[in-house]
Amino acid sequence: MPAAPAPDGTDSALAGLGAPLIDTHGRVHRDLRISLTDRCSLRCTYCMPEQGNEWLARTSILTLDEIETVARVAAADGITTFRLTGGEPLLRTDIVEVVRRLAALTDADGRPVEIAMTTNGIRLRELLPALVDAGLNRLNISIDTLRRDRFRDLTRRDRLDDVLDGIAAAAASPLRPLKLNAVAMRGVNDDELVDLVEFAVAHGAQMRFIEQMPLDAGHTWDRSSMVTQDEILARLAERWALTPVPGRGGAPAARWTLDGGPDVVGVIASVTAPFCGDCDRLRLTADGQLRNCLFSTTEYDLLPLLRGDADLPTAIDGMLRSCVRGKLPGHAINDPSFLQPARGMNAIGG
Repeated sequence: MPAAPAPDGTDSALAGLGAPLIDTHGRVHRDLRISLTDRCSLRCTYCMPEQGNEWLARTSILTLDEIETVARVAAADGITTFRLTGGEPLLRTDIVEVVRRLAALTDADGRPVEIAMTTNGIRLRELLPALVDAGLNRLNISIDTLRRDRFRDLTRRDRLDDVLDGIAAAAASPLRPLKLNAVAMRGVNDDELVDLVEFAVAHGAQMRFIEQMPLDAGHTWDRSSMVTQDEILARLAERWALTPVPGRGGAPAARWTLDGGPDVVGVIASVTAPFCGDCDRLRLTADGQLRNCLFSTTEYDLLPLLRGDADLPTAIDGMLRSCVRGKLPGHAINDPSFLQPARGMNAIGG
């Protein structure tokens, strides 16, 4: 994957440290998703192969100080939410301190930033009290099936009890809204959609279904196996009356109330109903690459800046603005010319 050249200084001259991150299509960026590792405790079939993975070199993984340095500049430039992802972020031995450092930051208006996390939940019960104490605000937990045999086949690990235990701990915590994520897959879990929503409601959580995307490391994605948003809604409508929730903004999930509320369900339909026009997200990979789109084939390398002799606030600000200015109107996933990113989802960050 090609890396974009370092900024030549003109980016900061055009806007400058502390100005909003606005792309050429008028989208203001307020969300930075930070991948902490490409490693994971599961091997989900739609994400990575069971064996033969080429992991990032440990020397290339951003340190705690480097993550904080980038986040501090991003917050000054208008980022208000940091979502910690992976791989599996709870595999990071310093995860609690990462949350603590980032939660201490304030945005451009002097307000505390919001810290969210996406996790598979396996280490959640053990770490959740410390994470809440450190300043974690929101939590998304991935669970694609409630059936043990399917979970084992799908993730290639027999860890369903650990995930369910983590969800129970999250349900008993003060973190709200609590969201559960499931990738809907034809012939795999599409007969569990109603069961998953009922499970989420019983735990005080919002269920969110995700259309399967071409982000697997093995490049085996097949559109015919993808369950579309329309199919998901049709299945749920057999059980509940669905009413659209207005005011989506830049959120990736469109939402519907169940039987008039208060419970809701969401669908992230990146393939059949892209929401690129309202996207306010940037991504930082575990090895220091900025990405302006989940499906981008270009990255902006912060590592030489962080480990060189640059004026870090100015240099990072300039790279952020280069990345934002290079953002396309959409991901073109439905265009014949679309190219799947070389990296898998575990290396890009959720």
